[in-house]
Amino acid sequence: MVHQNAGNCSLENLIMQKQEIKTEHAPAPIGPYSQAIIANGFLFASGQIAIIPQTGELETGGIQSETHQVMKNIDAVLKQANISFDHVVKTTIFLSDMSLFPQVNEIYGGYFNSNIPAPARETVAVKGLPRGVQIEISVTAVINL
Repeated sequence: MVHQNAGNCSLENLIMQKQEIKTEHAPAPIGPYSQAIIANGFLFASGQIAIIPQTGELETGGIQSETHQVMKNIDAVLKQANISFDHVVKTTIFLSDMSLFPQVNEIYGGYFNSNIPAPARETVAVKGLPRGVQIEISVTAVINL
């Protein structure tokens, strides 16, 4: 449904302004959402959890291996859009317990180039995450640096 105050934005124009990013190298969506959308020069990636795309199974080797799998999944989405972690400007990290933060932070930091500014970020602990995982991360990236 298009909002009545959308002005001259027709449904056709909205669809043309949104580009869906899909890759088999990251988990397929399990609901009515996209892996990522490009709009107005930004990529908005849905939250990734530690699903191994080749098997559909969860990575269950602990928070370190879960974090690496999440970051690999994000990397696959970014690569499908022909960009990298260098383009990420904002991240949100959801944890099942804030005591996991030091381990996650160490691994997370290794995926970003230390020669450019790190993305803005918030990290929050939540009551529950999909499929009982310990971590979920979503990112926003700029397409052109």
